[in-house]
Amino acid sequence: MADTPKVAVLFGFGINCDRETAAVFELAGATSERVHVNHFVNGERDLSEFHILAVPGGFSFGDHLGSGRLLGNRMRFAMREQLSAFVAAGKPIIGICNGFQVLVKTGLLPGVEVPDFDQTASLTLNNSGRYEDRWVTLEFDPASPCIWTKGITRIECPVRHGEGRFVMPSAADLDKLDSNNQISVRYVDPATKPGQGITDETLPFPLCPNGSIRNIAGICDPTGLIFGLMPHPEAAYANFLHPHHTRSDVNEELLSECMQIFRNAVDHVKASL
Repeated sequence: MADTPKVAVLFGFGINCDRETAAVFELAGATSERVHVNHFVNGERDLSEFHILAVPGGFSFGDHLGSGRLLGNRMRFAMREQLSAFVAAGKPIIGICNGFQVLVKTGLLPGVEVPDFDQTASLTLNNSGRYEDRWVTLEFDPASPCIWTKGITRIECPVRHGEGRFVMPSAADLDKLDSNNQISVRYVDPATKPGQGITDETLPFPLCPNGSIRNIAGICDPTGLIFGLMPHPEAAYANFLHPHHTRSDVNEELLSECMQIFRNAVDHVKASL
């Protein structure tokens, strides 16, 4: 349908969360298509055909030279014109887990309003020194310009990563990010009340699973259209996916909120079609 947003979900080279990412966008009311990265690079397809771009999780290029580095470079150089046009057209982009790492290494995150593709941050090895696969509690900045996180206070979803610790060169860089409300989502203690969990003090492991500075779990660019996060909301779209789904302590509302991330982007695009 002409008024149905079309989502390009990248796949290939070790990306392995493309099918579930495509599925949640379909559940959110969009039409999604898995498109191999090479089809964009070789000119067989063009990003202009789509309204939303999703870079899913996985292990692109086997995480050689660091997670997200090679796919980030491939997009940064071979897809630069398409990405620049996509952003200039005001179209949303999301990167989840490895996709977040990719967007950071392309320079699209934290980014500037007109992309310059300069990398200014990174996601590095977890403080635990190992791959972490566990459920976490996230809280969102209500003042963030991020179109993906509007109206969401708190969710629960899994993390699955070995390099999820967000870093920047200086505290001043983080202060600027914070003052722009670009720190869209942070790890929080589930024992706190919703809306009161965000803190700059690094939480103990495993509440913050990677030691990320200021408990950063995800950020957006200054426009709020480009969003990246390490946790996997696409893996928590229904309560039966929670490890405690047969117990009485599962907060189904926090799980249903995961889908709101994708609905927000789809609704944002629908409003302009």
